[in-house]
Amino acid sequence: MSKNPMKILVIEARYYEAISEDLLSGALAVLQEAGAQVTKVNVPGALEIPHVISYAEAAKAGYDGYVALGCVIRGETTHYDYVCEESARALMDLAVNQQLAIGNGIITVENEAQAIARSKVDQKNKGGFAANATVKMIKIRNELNAAS
Repeated sequence: MSKNPMKILVIEARYYEAISEDLLSGALAVLQEAGAQVTKVNVPGALEIPHVISYAEAAKAGYDGYVALGCVIRGETTHYDYVCEESARALMDLAVNQQLAIGNGIITVENEAQAIARSKVDQKNKGGFAANATVKMIKIRNELNAAS
Protein backbone atom coordinates (compact mmCIF):
# COMPACT_ATOMS: atom_id res chain seq x y z
CA MET A 1 0.00 0.00 0.00
CA SER A 2 1.52 3.35 -1.02
CA LYS A 3 1.33 6.26 1.34
CA ASN A 4 0.17 9.63 0.02
CA PRO A 5 2.74 12.40 0.34
CA MET A 6 2.17 15.16 2.86
CA LYS A 7 0.44 18.11 1.25
CA ILE A 8 2.09 21.32 2.45
CA LEU A 9 1.26 24.95 1.74
CA VAL A 10 4.22 27.32 1.98
CA ILE A 11 3.21 30.94 2.45
CA GLU A 12 5.99 33.43 2.02
CA ALA A 13 6.01 37.15 2.62
CA ARG A 14 8.14 38.64 -0.14
CA TYR A 15 8.82 42.04 1.42
CA TYR A 16 12.56 41.30 1.60
CA GLU A 17 13.17 39.34 -1.61
CA ALA A 18 16.70 38.03 -0.94
CA ILE A 19 15.87 36.97 2.61
CA SER A 20 12.68 35.30 1.37
CA GLU A 21 14.60 33.35 -1.28
CA ASP A 22 16.99 31.98 1.35
CA LEU A 23 14.16 31.04 3.73
CA LEU A 24 12.33 29.33 0.88
CA SER A 25 15.42 27.41 -0.22
CA GLY A 26 15.89 25.99 3.26
CA ALA A 27 12.22 25.07 3.60
CA LEU A 28 11.97 23.42 0.19
CA ALA A 29 15.06 21.29 0.80
CA VAL A 30 13.52 19.87 3.98
CA LEU A 31 10.12 19.34 2.37
CA GLN A 32 11.65 17.66 -0.68
CA GLU A 33 13.59 15.31 1.57
CA ALA A 34 10.33 14.49 3.38
CA GLY A 35 8.67 13.70 0.05
CA ALA A 36 6.05 16.41 0.52
CA GLN A 37 3.81 17.81 -2.20
CA VAL A 38 4.34 21.57 -1.98
CA THR A 39 2.20 24.50 -3.07
CA LYS A 40 3.58 28.04 -2.69
CA VAL A 41 1.71 31.30 -2.20
CA ASN A 42 3.33 34.73 -2.01
CA VAL A 43 1.88 37.52 0.11
CA PRO A 44 3.01 41.13 0.60
CA GLY A 45 3.99 40.88 4.27
CA ALA A 46 3.98 38.81 7.44
CA LEU A 47 0.54 39.97 8.58
CA GLU A 48 -1.06 38.42 5.51
CA ILE A 49 0.32 34.92 6.12
CA PRO A 50 -2.32 33.83 8.68
CA HIS A 51 -5.05 35.02 6.30
CA VAL A 52 -3.93 32.56 3.64
CA ILE A 53 -3.89 29.66 6.10
CA SER A 54 -7.40 30.63 7.20
CA TYR A 55 -8.53 30.82 3.56
CA ALA A 56 -7.06 27.38 2.79
CA GLU A 57 -8.78 25.84 5.80
CA ALA A 58 -12.12 27.48 4.94
CA ALA A 59 -11.80 26.17 1.38
CA LYS A 60 -11.10 22.68 2.78
CA ALA A 61 -8.05 22.53 0.51
CA GLY A 62 -6.76 19.45 2.33
CA TYR A 63 -3.33 20.63 3.39
CA ASP A 64 -1.63 18.54 6.04
CA GLY A 65 0.44 21.48 7.22
CA TYR A 66 1.68 24.97 6.60
CA VAL A 67 5.05 26.71 6.53
CA ALA A 68 5.03 30.45 7.21
CA LEU A 69 8.07 32.29 5.88
CA GLY A 70 8.93 35.95 6.15
CA CYS A 71 11.14 38.56 7.70
CA VAL A 72 10.41 41.57 9.87
CA ILE A 73 13.29 43.97 10.48
CA ARG A 74 12.97 46.59 13.22
CA GLY A 75 12.49 50.09 11.89
CA GLU A 76 12.01 53.48 13.47
CA THR A 77 8.38 53.01 14.51
CA THR A 78 6.34 50.64 16.65
CA HIS A 79 4.99 48.94 13.50
CA TYR A 80 7.66 46.24 13.98
CA ASP A 81 6.21 45.27 17.37
CA TYR A 82 2.69 44.97 16.02
CA VAL A 83 3.70 42.90 13.02
CA CYS A 84 5.84 40.53 15.10
CA GLU A 85 3.31 40.04 17.87
CA GLU A 86 0.18 39.86 15.73
CA SER A 87 1.56 37.52 13.09
CA ALA A 88 2.91 35.14 15.74
CA ARG A 89 -0.32 35.30 17.75
CA ALA A 90 -2.47 34.64 14.68
CA LEU A 91 -0.36 31.63 13.69
CA MET A 92 -0.50 30.24 17.23
CA ASP A 93 -4.26 30.77 17.43
CA LEU A 94 -4.76 28.93 14.14
CA ALA A 95 -2.50 26.06 15.21
CA VAL A 96 -4.09 25.59 18.62
CA ASN A 97 -7.72 26.34 17.82
CA GLN A 98 -7.84 24.32 14.59
CA GLN A 99 -5.19 21.69 15.41
CA LEU A 100 -3.03 22.75 12.46
CA ALA A 101 0.61 21.90 11.89
CA ILE A 102 2.26 25.27 11.26
CA GLY A 103 5.97 25.92 11.16
CA ASN A 104 6.62 29.56 11.98
CA GLY A 105 9.53 30.75 9.87
CA ILE A 106 8.81 34.44 10.20
CA ILE A 107 12.11 35.77 11.44
CA THR A 108 12.03 38.94 13.55
CA VAL A 109 15.35 40.75 13.73
CA GLU A 110 17.02 44.02 14.59
CA ASN A 111 18.91 44.45 11.33
CA GLU A 112 19.68 43.02 7.90
CA ALA A 113 22.84 41.22 9.09
CA GLN A 114 20.76 39.22 11.59
CA ALA A 115 18.21 38.46 8.87
CA ILE A 116 20.89 37.14 6.53
CA ALA A 117 22.42 34.97 9.25
CA ARG A 118 19.04 33.46 10.13
CA SER A 119 17.86 32.91 6.56
CA LYS A 120 20.94 31.41 4.91
CA VAL A 121 20.80 27.62 4.52
CA ASP A 122 24.46 27.28 5.54
CA GLN A 123 23.93 29.37 8.66
CA LYS A 124 20.87 29.29 10.97
CA ASN A 125 18.49 28.04 8.22
CA LYS A 126 15.26 29.18 9.85
CA GLY A 127 13.30 28.26 6.71
CA GLY A 128 14.48 24.68 7.03
CA PHE A 129 13.75 24.76 10.75
CA ALA A 130 10.16 25.89 10.12
CA ALA A 131 9.60 23.20 7.48
CA ASN A 132 11.04 20.56 9.79
CA ALA A 133 8.72 21.73 12.59
CA THR A 134 5.74 21.37 10.25
CA VAL A 135 6.73 17.84 9.23
CA LYS A 136 7.26 16.80 12.85
CA MET A 137 3.97 18.30 14.02
CA ILE A 138 2.09 16.48 11.25
CA LYS A 139 3.65 13.21 12.38
CA ILE A 140 2.83 13.86 16.04
CA ARG A 141 -0.77 14.78 15.20
CA ASN A 142 -1.13 11.65 13.06
CA GLU A 143 0.30 9.44 15.81
CA LEU A 144 -2.02 10.93 18.43
CA ASN A 145 -5.03 10.57 16.14
CA ALA A 146 -4.12 6.94 15.43
CA ALA A 147 -3.82 6.24 19.15
CA SER A 148 -7.31 7.52 19.91
